Amino acid sequence: MLVYADTSSDSTNADAVSRDIRFIEIRHLNGPNIWTCRPVLEAVVDIGELEDFPSDTIPGFYERLSSWLPSLIEHRCSYGEPGGFLRRLKDGTWAGHILEHVTLELQNLAGMPGGFGRARETSLRGVYKVVVSAWHEGIARSALSAARELVLRAMGYSPGDEPYNVEHAIARLRDMVESLWLGPSTACIVEAAASRNIPAIRLLAKGNLVQLGYGAKSRRIWTAETDCTPAIAESISRDKDLTKALLQSCGVPVPEGRIVNSAEDAWQAAQEIGLPVVIKPSNGNHGRGVFIELGKREEVESAYRVALEEGDGVLIERYVQGTEHRLLVVGGRLIAASRGDSVSVTGDGKSTVGDLIRHQINSDPRRGTTEDHPLNLVSIDGITMMEVARQGLTVNSVPAAGLEVLIQRNGNHAFDVTDEVHPSIAAAASLAARIVGLDIAGVDLVTRDISRPLAEQGGAIVEVNAGPGLLMHIKPVIGRPRPVGAAIADHLFPNQDDGRIPVVGITGSYGKTAVAHLVAQLLAQSGKRTGLACSDGFYLDRRQVYKGDHAIWKAAHNILMNRSIEAAVFENGSESMQGEGLAYDGCHVGVITNVDLTRHYGQYIETPKQVFDVLRTQVDVVLPTGAAVLNAGEAMLVEMAGLCNGEVIYFSLDPESTVIQEHCLNGTAGINGVKGKRAVIVRDGEIFLVTGFSELSLCKLADIPLAGGRTIYEAENVLAAVGAAWALDIEPALIRTGITLIRTGIENFSGV
Repeated sequence: MLVYADTSSDSTNADAVSRDIRFIEIRHLNGPNIWTCRPVLEAVVDIGELEDFPSDTIPGFYERLSSWLPSLIEHRCSYGEPGGFLRRLKDGTWAGHILEHVTLELQNLAGMPGGFGRARETSLRGVYKVVVSAWHEGIARSALSAARELVLRAMGYSPGDEPYNVEHAIARLRDMVESLWLGPSTACIVEAAASRNIPAIRLLAKGNLVQLGYGAKSRRIWTAETDCTPAIAESISRDKDLTKALLQSCGVPVPEGRIVNSAEDAWQAAQEIGLPVVIKPSNGNHGRGVFIELGKREEVESAYRVALEEGDGVLIERYVQGTEHRLLVVGGRLIAASRGDSVSVTGDGKSTVGDLIRHQINSDPRRGTTEDHPLNLVSIDGITMMEVARQGLTVNSVPAAGLEVLIQRNGNHAFDVTDEVHPSIAAAASLAARIVGLDIAGVDLVTRDISRPLAEQGGAIVEVNAGPGLLMHIKPVIGRPRPVGAAIADHLFPNQDDGRIPVVGITGSYGKTAVAHLVAQLLAQSGKRTGLACSDGFYLDRRQVYKGDHAIWKAAHNILMNRSIEAAVFENGSESMQGEGLAYDGCHVGVITNVDLTRHYGQYIETPKQVFDVLRTQVDVVLPTGAAVLNAGEAMLVEMAGLCNGEVIYFSLDPESTVIQEHCLNGTAGINGVKGKRAVIVRDGEIFLVTGFSELSLCKLADIPLAGGRTIYEAENVLAAVGAAWALDIEPALIRTGITLIRTGIENFSGV
């Protein structure tokens, strides 16, 4: 328990009121949920006696919090304008609401995306649900914990009265983001995919391995490598000598050179090639151990020894006059190009070269060790010391005031030159990528002028790299960013493919499992390898893999990751939807069978409106090209129909239902060229597929073993499954055959 620590007032510690913010429960909803379509952290928070102390009653709280987190000025809150939250804070708001905003801001300052938040009262006094964006559960939990401590300290309820160390808290969160979240190269591809409605699944808790799309239509990326990047091509790109040989054999200009085996051999090769020369590791990357324009024996031999430490061998090449450029080739096309630049310091007559590097170069906020920094820190390594030595100095020398000292000849590729690239150079880079075999390649070339052909100026391609970094093109220091993420997404998913397989989600009070089996069977009979996760098991392509309740997030998630699956059917209980969220961001068909309010009431679900909010999640995620299949006899579901982004298909045992009549006869043009709105009904014991004014007889209800006339629910289950299959464009003849031949849903589907 934290205790009020302001001893400057008349109150004493004995009189101080003990106050705290206590977490009763914290859940990660890792998918669409009752709050939003994105992952969130939902915390049940007890603010206890703070319910009696809104923010305007706590002396100094507004001043402390707004000074510790001045960026809260950007939070609009209910006023819809910058400063809205601070206005609420000054007028008076409660600790749950404050905790929401501080948690969001700490995540934002640490570099996490998203800004969704809610704070809602429960029926228990002082107990709130606080909901915040949570793209990564661990980071969001840490931010929530840090926010609690910060808010209590700002209120003055803490063992000490020292200011809260906000910078330290943010630094800890940033370390977590750097370690656990996607790097900017991967993130830009994922964001580009999301803009095309292509879903993404992280395949590792930390790292950049990501699946784009679902099931059999998915693709995988790891930074700028894809599942189309051949392992052989990647191995070739790491062997610099082999890469050069292949390029040269195809007429691509490369510098002469060879592998050397000793310092003496390096000097011999340098004389054969002609000074000056370049020395580099034969299989290195990221420019480590690369020395350029070496003209003296001691330079060559010293560079050989350093390069050998960075790789398994050393390559010596002719020095090509000019500046190094990096060209990004995706799917055979030049997408972006950047230019390197030299880095220098200017003497002041007092500071050493090392000090000047630290103060004039590395103090630049654009430089750092993470991918969020477009420029690298300059290390005082062998390459730097050799460059300085050429100018008759050491890193401990004090250059005269005004003297410029070259530190790096080719620094970061941070200057966009995409629009300047000569067509013949773009063609040469594309050819180089194809020769090596890379679908995505970073082609390094040296030339004086990127706008002129290489042959005119003796330029050459010096390396072809797999998995190139994208940051230089996303955040160039000079020039405009290039849509490299979009280019890679388009390469992986051409022709506007969204990487989605048919997904059917089923919820309701009764019949979910039966409907799930029926729909899965119909999909399987239509020729698709179908995955099913429901309350009696986990099925892959008609085979029961696991028994037990698998109507849960993890089971659905596993099916979506399975690259052999061509369609997926998921049963979603209200408890799972409320406590875990959905595993998919969108579905082609969302089915709600029926509603019995008493089956959904529980902790914090106490009203019909709350039941509505839980079940509507299934309708919210129906894609614009998809359909919600709803029971026309349920008033709650009829109300919910208006929230659907796609088509609505009703089912009903009552052909005279007002809902059915108004829906079908007054409807406008449906999706996929279908005229009128659709419904599945029963008239005189016969199932009809209704579209506007037209009707198609499917079969007699009595001919369906699973309907059997035993209960209304069994008949409605069949209608719901028929509606889902119809929405999936399964032919009516196949639907008829499927539902009349299925005798027992579970046994027939599982084969047990």
